Amino acid sequence: MKKLITTIAAAALLSSTAVFSVQQSSVVQADIDVFQDYFKKRFPDLSLNDFSKGPYAMDEDKMLQFEAAMDMPPFEDHVDKGEELWKTAFKNGKTYSSCFSGDDITLRTQFPRWNATKGKVDTLEQAIVDCRVKNGEKKIGTGKGRLAWMSAYLTTIAEGQKINVIVPEGDAKALAAYKEGKKFFYAKRGQLNLSCANCHVDNPGMRIRGDILSPALGQITHFPVWRGKWARKKGDGFGTIQRRYGGCNKQVRAKPFKRHKSQYNNLEYFHTVMSNGMEISGTEYRQ
Repeated sequence: MKKLITTIAAAALLSSTAVFSVQQSSVVQADIDVFQDYFKKRFPDLSLNDFSKGPYAMDEDKMLQFEAAMDMPPFEDHVDKGEELWKTAFKNGKTYSSCFSGDDITLRTQFPRWNATKGKVDTLEQAIVDCRVKNGEKKIGTGKGRLAWMSAYLTTIAEGQKINVIVPEGDAKALAAYKEGKKFFYAKRGQLNLSCANCHVDNPGMRIRGDILSPALGQITHFPVWRGKWARKKGDGFGTIQRRYGGCNKQVRAKPFKRHKSQYNNLEYFHTVMSNGMEISGTEYRQ
């Protein structure tokens, strides 16, 4: 009888989990399918995960340069520093991991995510800063530095994990945030009157001066990245995706938004969801 009761209870728990599991918005899933199919048809020789290599996947010489850079990556020391920071206990004895559910290796795949309690999108980097404050520590700068190092460590250990960001079915506020991010992605801005999509959907693989434009699909899989351009200026080449958003805005001669406010958070939400199902490629170099 006891075994029967245990079996029934387990079945009930599984049933409950199935009922209350969060499903992807059908509207969003339709967008994902269209977005990914567009790139697959445009570049039929590339697999889905090939897109994570961006412009390097589209040019043999560029790929050779990338592979040479990754043979002796210039960022390993910074990733090691990020791991040390992540694992060092706060003054109260807790660590960053105490603020998050699940294993550290899956964190990168879960963010950005919708926070129904706050009614807004949470990014991983902002969640790390919030964790510090919750545990009595001071805030740290965003976009680069220590925060980017820790985030890069989480990207490194997440290599091979698949992105699975959810816009919950039936949550009107979450869908609205996603749509705001989508609107930002396709909206023209700045003196050059260009959108994110103009470069990274309409013209990936095309050359602009000496650079090859990367596809929007898979861009999120390797952030934070180490960029040679950033390293030449500051010595520390790491930057988060929102640092890159600010740089893109400047390049089209538009005023950047503040990091981790609704504009870039919602953009990151949309941008990441479009690469659902792709593997995190780990921390990588970009020129």
